[in-house]
Amino acid sequence: MTGSKSRSARPRSTKPKRAAVETLHFDDAARLRALIGEGDAHLILIESELGVALSAPGAGQIQIAADDPKARAEARRVINRLYGRLGDGLMCDESEVRSALLLADNDGEEENATLIRVPRGASFLARTPRQGEYVRALKNDRDTDLIFGVGPAGTGKTLLAVAYGASQLVLRRVERLIITRPAVEAGEKLGFLPGDLAEKVDPYLLPVWDALSDSLGKNQMEKMREEGRVEVAPLAFMRGRTLNRAFVIVDEAQNATRAQMRMVLTRLGQGSRMVVTGDPTQTDLDHRQPSGLPEALDILKNDSRVSVTRFERADVVRHDLVARIVEAYESADTKRAPK
Repeated sequence: MTGSKSRSARPRSTKPKRAAVETLHFDDAARLRALIGEGDAHLILIESELGVALSAPGAGQIQIAADDPKARAEARRVINRLYGRLGDGLMCDESEVRSALLLADNDGEEENATLIRVPRGASFLARTPRQGEYVRALKNDRDTDLIFGVGPAGTGKTLLAVAYGASQLVLRRVERLIITRPAVEAGEKLGFLPGDLAEKVDPYLLPVWDALSDSLGKNQMEKMREEGRVEVAPLAFMRGRTLNRAFVIVDEAQNATRAQMRMVLTRLGQGSRMVVTGDPTQTDLDHRQPSGLPEALDILKNDSRVSVTRFERADVVRHDLVARIVEAYESADTKRAPK
């Protein structure tokens, strides 16, 4: 057998192994385009996070290529989740894709529990686990009458509260949606502004009107405002009132003094619920005037009818940069703090 080559001596092929490919099929071309994103931006984001290769060859298809079956399954869940959310009337943007990546292992029942649908308006879905906790507290009208949502800017505290309140108003489960926030400079400085008192405080309330417009749509919001079913007012206007059969939101509560916080919390009347939102680290009050928000959180922490959701920078969904800004400021605050 001299001079003969054994089979094992033959050189192996260097041709790269092809990754396994899975093809997903979709019926709605418009939803599929929104899912893919401009310039395939959303597919590129999913690829970078999950280590798969995605392509959209047309004919209502998305192809997933990856050797790891777990990576393919994860990509399939994320893509199907986004497609389903679009069917629920939700938008698909970068933050929504990141949310689907973060919560990809949740089942449909869990997602429905953290979805807020405003009839004839928009839909809003919790994008982080703490947002999910917050939405469940909002929906738990049997056991919870007072909900606190506290934490950094951009975590959806106000928008989700306004969206849920708007849904309850449209469904006529409450008679009024009342949103109030402190107008911190509503004293001497506002006296220099032109107009009557309502016109002077209106700039402080614009963010709330924006959230209402996002939830209800401008036409429905204006109609309800004219009917007196939606009210947005400075915190000082709540004194002496009893708020019955209403959904009440106290926004920017870190700017409420102790006396103001006590006053507004005791406005709650029959058939009403209240949500208090704010960021204790961003108070605009004079340093001689302590915020009433931390005190309220401490005093009410053991009450079974009170729910508290504490958001962190990981819950920032406004813009990816906002989370990094929050982290940078937290780091700087830690370095400045006395040891």
